[in-house]
Amino acid sequence: MFIDKASVKVIAGDGGNGRVNFRHEKFVDRGGPDGGDGGDGGNVIMFASRNQNTLASFRYHKELLAEEGKPGDKQKKHGRSGKDLVIHIPVGTIVKNAEGVVLADFNEDQQKQIIAYGGKGGFGNAHFVSSRRQTPRVAEKGEKGEQLELYLELKVIADVGLIGMPNAGKSTLLGRVSNARPEIADYAFTTLIPNLGVIDLDNSSSLLIADVPGLIEGASDGKGLGIDFLRHVERTKVLVHLIDIYNEDVAAVYKTIQTELKGYEVDLTERPQVVVLNKIDGFDDELIQAKMKELKRVIPKGTQLFAISASSGLNVKPMFFEIKKIVDVQQAAQKEIDDQEVIPTLRLPENMNSWTIEKDENHFVVTGRKIERFAERTDFDSNHGVERLRDIMGKMGIMHQLRRMDVAPEQKISIGKPTIGSIQY
Repeated sequence: MFIDKASVKVIAGDGGNGRVNFRHEKFVDRGGPDGGDGGDGGNVIMFASRNQNTLASFRYHKELLAEEGKPGDKQKKHGRSGKDLVIHIPVGTIVKNAEGVVLADFNEDQQKQIIAYGGKGGFGNAHFVSSRRQTPRVAEKGEKGEQLELYLELKVIADVGLIGMPNAGKSTLLGRVSNARPEIADYAFTTLIPNLGVIDLDNSSSLLIADVPGLIEGASDGKGLGIDFLRHVERTKVLVHLIDIYNEDVAAVYKTIQTELKGYEVDLTERPQVVVLNKIDGFDDELIQAKMKELKRVIPKGTQLFAISASSGLNVKPMFFEIKKIVDVQQAAQKEIDDQEVIPTLRLPENMNSWTIEKDENHFVVTGRKIERFAERTDFDSNHGVERLRDIMGKMGIMHQLRRMDVAPEQKISIGKPTIGSIQY
């Protein structure tokens, strides 16, 4: 089943908790702290592959979880890190978050990217040993892994996109020149999904072709198969517009499709096009020339026009050699753009140590990336853990600022929005 839109929730693994432990061995006097660190949580990684051609698997797996890190153990044993979760997706998939921001655009085979990061493992009490603190009874909790609501959209990437009215012969042409086997029948909307095929022109060159389901008047407004498949035209380098020569008014058919391409959210008429009269078997040269003359009146100047028979293969191969030249020009132009120097945007790096304090009714709320990360790793049920958080807040200057804001004894201080944890002054 071909699915080109999907939503999924990904959850990276939580980090494992650090451990509080002291050595208890025979003949070992006053064994020191030996609690190990927790392992890191697994990341969620997306991997683009040409072997995938649909997002159908996400219909039945709405929540994907990476493995959690294991907790630390005695004898300074480090917890095992969680395994990364690798999600295979088709090339051409765009990944957006809940706000619609594009997180990744997978437009190359074998491309991979971390989408959600696993939490860091917490330190065990062996980590905190120092000359001043020889018997620490504090360990950190593992950080939570990232959780994201993702929206996936597949846009087929091809060199050539075959477009046209239903029954214009797009599937027949694709089947003629490639090893693709699309469904072919004598009724409209035979093709319900985009089909891909590769045409080998010679030993060194080939073209990837996409047969886009038939368009009708109003497609850009959602009629027929609507805009669901117009998106698959976006990334093609050249559009091949097939027109059935049996249409009484071939110019009107051409204009109809151009209107739909222009009405899409991206003006697709700006894409290089080749116009093709199909099904010329049985027509004499005079009638073919008359039909081509009709089209020449409406197509932009310089647009190449061909007359072929997809079913018999007449004039097909020479046409694709010409199309390959157009594709090569487009690729060279794109490479030139990619190779141009991009002026870097300079911005001040985010200050990890910055924090703010707000007074909310009768308690204070402290926010800031660094202090919130420490709070996430704090075990608020442990007096030693809370005392360590107090020490960190003192070193960062937070306690000093609270005193300047007239904090009262035993007044509540919350960390983070939403609240990660609370302490009393």
